[in-house]
Amino acid sequence: MFTNLRETIASYKARDPAARTSFEILMLYPGVRAIISHRCANWFHRKNLKYIARMISQRSRRTTGIEIHPGATIGKRLVIDHGMGIVIGETTEIGDDCILYQGVTLGGTGKDVGKRHPTIGNNVLIGSGAKVLGPFSVGDNSRIAANSVVLSAIPQNSTAIGAPARLVKENGKRVDYATEVDQINVSDPVLFEILALKTELDRLSALVEPADLKK
Repeated sequence: MFTNLRETIASYKARDPAARTSFEILMLYPGVRAIISHRCANWFHRKNLKYIARMISQRSRRTTGIEIHPGATIGKRLVIDHGMGIVIGETTEIGDDCILYQGVTLGGTGKDVGKRHPTIGNNVLIGSGAKVLGPFSVGDNSRIAANSVVLSAIPQNSTAIGAPARLVKENGKRVDYATEVDQINVSDPVLFEILALKTELDRLSALVEPADLKK
């Protein structure tokens, strides 16, 4: 457990430019505190002491703003940046060296039984506000852009964006008309819809005769 904790703190120092010291990360970062609590809750959950497990996880939720079900399986060196509003469901599996930003949901759709939540591979980045919903896999080394809604499997070494999410890069190559995607310059689907509506309105206005307008 202490080895995992040291590795987690080292991952925060490597990935968060605002991180200064290991002591600061351990004492003040809610993501680290949430992971420590989850390790304890998961131990009780596996021992079938599920009430105690949920009690620990709910206390952690109140103090960190991060909700992780005790049954979730989390790998090594997970970085939860900022963390507020993150929800990780019971049958979620997360690999090693992943990073989650605030507002991420790893949840279910309500249609499945048993395995209801996603399986996240190694070295996966999930941007702020993204929702990954359902019992499918997100492959190793993949990236999910902020505010995306992922409802189906994502191959390894891929980048997905949008609601619902679509692939824009796979194995280092752009898919279709896709352009490079990062966490800052993400296309806004709402803006596209507004522009389409404006174009249609202009077309219809051009069809209306001035005499009709006077009536």
